[in-house]
Formats: sequence, structure tokens, C-alpha cells
Amino acid sequence: MNAEISHDSIRAVLWRGDRLRLLDQRKLPFAEDYIDCMSADEVARAIRDLVVRGAPAIGISAAWGVVLAGQSGGAALAAAMPVLRAARPTAVNLMWALDRMQRRVAEGADVSALEREAQAIQDEDLAANRHMGELGAALLGKKVGVMTHCNTGSLATAGFGTALGVIRAGSSSGQIVRVFAGETRPWLQGARLTMWELMRDGIPATLVGDSAAAHLMKSGQVQWVIVGADRIAANGDVANKIGTYQLAIVARHHGVKFMVVAPASTVDMATASGNDIEIEMRDPAELLAHSGQRTVVEGALAWNPVFDVTPAALIDAIVTERGVIEMPDASRMQMLFA
Repeated sequence: MNAEISHDSIRAVLWRGDRLRLLDQRKLPFAEDYIDCMSADEVARAIRDLVVRGAPAIGISAAWGVVLAGQSGGAALAAAMPVLRAARPTAVNLMWALDRMQRRVAEGADVSALEREAQAIQDEDLAANRHMGELGAALLGKKVGVMTHCNTGSLATAGFGTALGVIRAGSSSGQIVRVFAGETRPWLQGARLTMWELMRDGIPATLVGDSAAAHLMKSGQVQWVIVGADRIAANGDVANKIGTYQLAIVARHHGVKFMVVAPASTVDMATASGNDIEIEMRDPAELLAHSGQRTVVEGALAWNPVFDVTPAALIDAIVTERGVIEMPDASRMQMLFA
């Protein structure tokens, strides 16, 4: 198997020397348009508006935002950090990347050094994804069906993907014979983005409604649920796209294994448990309309959390580039991330 090359054709975050070029994920799958961010403020807006999304890609983009600020001088650099940090609260990769860039600033790094640091963050993420793909695929067994949620592929990372990287590696090796993607309302990242990635890279996949997951698992066609993460707490609890928690409950009921795949930068050992993770709330209007057309009666209310927390007790394996934690708990997390 050469999973590093097979099924790996998409790059969504592109540095162009004086600008950051981002594939506008709001327009996929019908238009492959890129936007150019010329400043840190524009990068922060792109993160906030979901032009770029996925925890690793958000962190990478923010690092390049620091470089853009550095090109405008020290005052712009100081002003950019809090703006970028506030763009989205739940994904710890954003804070991790900015902390790393801030350390370089504090060391007196010039713009060229900041550019090298941002490039290192991006390159390291791609290498980590490919390694996690191998580690995760080694757990799968033979001729299995898998289900995934949201988008965890090249669009959400430097390339190859986290959970989708495992699916790419397992498909390349012939271990995965069925792939199901949940639609992931209300932004439909599974329908719009994951299905686009899988089709583009020649991996057959079937879209299912979010509400069909229990019926699908009952059918016996799925042996693993494989998802990403936006933050992993010190006890192994995982914050991920809303709907992940209910998938973990259903998987446990039906004897389906549950795997979380995320780089070490997603692990937050300073957060004791999932109870301490801030859950981002987005505009309720996102649930009340579709493509600009209102679908719910006027006066109706909506509740729109973007993430939920899956307890470690429902997770069979957390896969990072540092290794695999099976049946995660605080002590096992400490052994790998002390």
C-alpha cells in the first residue's frame, strides 16, 4: 500500500508569499473557488465565516495569519494575536498554533523565521496525518464497513486527513469495503465536503441522513465509526462536531467500534474533562433556513451548538501521531501526553 500517494489530491490551505489562499468550503461541492486573505483580519474572518474549517486547518490558517501580520510590522502583529485567537473558541489547535507562533515572536523571530514556523506547522500536520492513517488502519481488521461524521479530510487539515486519512489508508489497503458518511446538519459538511473528497479521490461512499445512523448500524454494515476531534481532554473525553456523541452511544449499543483520530495538537491536557470544554454556539438562524430560504415558521426558536462531548468510556481508540490509546482514560492519556 502507498497510502501517502493514493487518494490524496486535495490541498485547501495554500501560502502564496504575500497572501493566504483558501478553498472556499462554503461553496463546495458545486464551485471550487479560492479566496485570498491579505491580512490577519481577513484570515480571522475566513475562520469565523467557515471559509476554512476543521481544527488542524484552522490552526494552520491562523499561523499564516500571524505571518501576514508580521509583514505589516510589529503593531499589526500585536493586534492580530487576540483577533485570531477569538475567531473560534472550541478547537484547541487554533490556540496551540498561535501559542507556537507567539513563542517565536517573543524570541525575536523576523518575518522569514515566522514564515518557516508556519510552514513547519503545515508540513508536520501532513506527516502526522499520514502516520495516523497507518496506525488507524492497523486497528480495522479485514473487509470492514465504516461510518464517519462531518469532514475530517484534506479540507480540514494540511492534507490526507485525520479520520478520513484512516479511511483513505484503509481503502488503499483493501481493508475498508464500505464507507458511509453522515450528512452532518446544519452545515452539511458530510454531504457537501466529505462526499466530494471521497468521490474526487475515487473512494466509493454512501451518504446517509444523520437520523439513519442507528438503523444503519443495526443492519450490520458498519464495524467502525471513525471521527475526528476539535479538542481532547486529559481524561480522554472528546469534543467534536455536534452529533458525534449520539453516534458513540448508538455504536456502543450495536457493538460497533468507535475510533477518534486527531493530532497531538488537539489534545489539551490542561482541560481535565469534557465538562470544562467551551461549546461554541452559532446563530440559531442557521437551523431556521437552508441556502437562504427560510424553512421554519416565523417566531420559532432554535438551539444551535456546534459541538458535543463524547465521554471517554464510549471510545475504543484514540489515534494520534504519537501512538494509539485504546480504552482511553486519564492514566492512559497521561502515559502518552505527560
